[in-house]
Amino acid sequence: MQHTPFIRRGLATAAVAALAVGLGACASGGASGDANAAGSGDDLGTIKVGALPVPAGDLLQWVDEHLAEEAGLDIEYVEFTDYNTPNPALSDGSTDANLFQNSTFLETYNEQAGGDLISIGEIYLPAAAFYSESLDSVDDLGEGDSVAIPNDPTNEGRALGLLAAEGVIEIEEGATNLDGITDNPLDLQFTEVENASLALALPDNDAVFVTASFALPAGLTEDQAILIEGTDSTYYNVLATRPELEDDARVEALAALLTDQRTKDYILETWGGLIVPVD
Repeated sequence: MQHTPFIRRGLATAAVAALAVGLGACASGGASGDANAAGSGDDLGTIKVGALPVPAGDLLQWVDEHLAEEAGLDIEYVEFTDYNTPNPALSDGSTDANLFQNSTFLETYNEQAGGDLISIGEIYLPAAAFYSESLDSVDDLGEGDSVAIPNDPTNEGRALGLLAAEGVIEIEEGATNLDGITDNPLDLQFTEVENASLALALPDNDAVFVTASFALPAGLTEDQAILIEGTDSTYYNVLATRPELEDDARVEALAALLTDQRTKDYILETWGGLIVPVD
């Protein structure tokens, strides 16, 4: 497993500032950053997009209010509150696209559910981090400290990878659960928790891994993180859809709007170091 790079608390802001200067014009995977290319003024109609409220729901609503009309697109945001329901809703046609997951999560869903959903391209990094109410740095973790991490394979592997990259533990290549830990010198006591509930576990643990989608609603900030992902993370969220909609003009327009420079500026101004637009 390629370990996810990280940034120490206090360095993420500088990284994001540097990113803001060098933002590119398009996303990977075919998503264009030029909204005008997709928006010719034609009436493309409505696209139903599933997402969690923060940040994707807020982002979709901002794009709909400020940019979508010029592209002839109406974005209908469909709210979900967990990671388990947006993909089935996309698969069964209840939505036309979704924005909440990274490519690894998407691949895992397809494998487990027999799905065929596809990524249109990366949009932003919801930087995950370890938070603590008692520690100032991951170096302060002590013998037997309690650490809460997600119980889904994608984000559990993500959390373990961050700790392994810092040398706190050692893991097997591709580890996605606690069985993949090969060395735990501090005898850290790990607890696997549903991702949506991790922020609530903070008072009862020495360190807790929380993804940005749940850290932001809980009021957690970049400054409170003791270990945070860097901008070269492999966990950027993607715009996903069904294969038959890959070349749909609505999907293409949405991808362009989400990677437009104005959207990138909004992301940086609104969420700073916890949400980072694709370069």
